[in-house]
Amino acid sequence: MGVPSTVVGLFVSILMWRHGPLGFFGLMYTPTAMIIAQSLIALPLVTGFTMAGVQQLNPKLTLQILAMGASRWQLWWLLIREARLSLLAAIIAGFGGVVSEVGASMMVGGNIRGHTRVLTTAVVMEVSRGCFAMAIALSIILLALAFAITMSLTKIQQRGGGR
Repeated sequence: MGVPSTVVGLFVSILMWRHGPLGFFGLMYTPTAMIIAQSLIALPLVTGFTMAGVQQLNPKLTLQILAMGASRWQLWWLLIREARLSLLAAIIAGFGGVVSEVGASMMVGGNIRGHTRVLTTAVVMEVSRGCFAMAIALSIILLALAFAITMSLTKIQQRGGGR
């Protein structure tokens, strides 16, 4: 359910290098390249949890919804609503995979100050420079953000369980 971030970084880099198949877009060392790499890292986690959640639904539910005259869009919307707790778990897992990733971000983003530097790459850079106090401070900020977002999503998920 996961793929090594450095492999994703290498794959996206090869695609986006100047002479790569997508090089004409000029996306290398941009936030867009970082988003593409992060999305590829989160995709297996989100897909796996989403599939598991949808498979837990009663198979007769689809037939019942269609029998009541629902369109395909209404069917998908209702199935998503029924699987919402699993979908939130998928989002939390995807976020966890992305927030802890550093390899692909550095490979495709380049850690350019004010442009593509993110907390994870800044921590690595500060450690390599020997500035451990700054690395610890940035790590505390990263942990606080990760815990706050995960806690918020978990509260939303738990609140939705009683409906």
